[in-house]
Amino acid sequence: MGNKTRIVTLVIVVVALAMILLLGTRLIDSLLPVMSGSYYKDFSSHEDLEYKYSQMGEFEVKDQTVDTDDEILGKLSVWYPKVDEGTLVPMIIVANPSKMSATRYKPFFERLASWGFVVVGNEDEQSGSGRGISETLDTMLNLVETHPLRDVIDYDRIGIIGYSQGGAGALAAVTEYDNGKEFKAIFTGSAVCPEMAEEYGWIYDTSKVKIPYFMAAGTGETDDNEANAAEGESKGVAPLSSLIASYDSITANVFKIRARVDGAEHTDVLERSDGYMTAWMLYQLSGDEKAAEIFEGSDAKILSNDNWVDIEKNR
Repeated sequence: MGNKTRIVTLVIVVVALAMILLLGTRLIDSLLPVMSGSYYKDFSSHEDLEYKYSQMGEFEVKDQTVDTDDEILGKLSVWYPKVDEGTLVPMIIVANPSKMSATRYKPFFERLASWGFVVVGNEDEQSGSGRGISETLDTMLNLVETHPLRDVIDYDRIGIIGYSQGGAGALAAVTEYDNGKEFKAIFTGSAVCPEMAEEYGWIYDTSKVKIPYFMAAGTGETDDNEANAAEGESKGVAPLSSLIASYDSITANVFKIRARVDGAEHTDVLERSDGYMTAWMLYQLSGDEKAAEIFEGSDAKILSNDNWVDIEKNR
């Protein structure tokens, strides 16, 4: 073998090893958690109830997986509270943000479950169509009678939440699929606005929402860039104008709230809205009277909370 041949061979081997290392690193990264186990401890609020509901609840949390036949959904991950035998608790299905899977942000699910919810996630990293959420719901609705989770889930109290692309997916799951009628409450954080969603083939119609709906977003430019965007440029993922239009499209007999987290960029909204998201679900699915104080009436605590702006609600 000549020197040139040896050099070419060596270069090929080095390049191949580099590619293997790069791909391996990317694979490992995709399995790493993106949220610390104590992420909620960094949150602060002058409003006592917002802070309370942003932290861990009183329940010990257990977890297990549920098999599916769908390669995209993978195994469903379920976190649930340890409760007395015979006690049923609400269930919440979570629609993932873009390029995220439930196993990459486990602390979010664990914290929510500690407040007395069965919380279900999947491995779908492209949730915008709502198909994966609808399939996830069907799987949970059709657990065999002997499955241990059937003795924990209250099937009359099911909620749905979603962030970013997952917000569009949550809305689609509620409005575009037959089993969407099973959901009793919805929360979205920075749901991709209808115009942007349509470009990706994610279709939803907020005028079809017939269940209590809390829509949140951030005031940062990544969510709302309408003031600075030139013609043809992105106006942000969830600009205020899109929230207003979505809010106005929902009939007045539906309890609806729109609000923005002051100073939050798109990637901040999940953590910054955690407390009130939890309170919304406790209020709607568990009848928590303290949580209701945040949202109900002319003296609702959200109205005087400096963390939140551009608030409108109809009750």
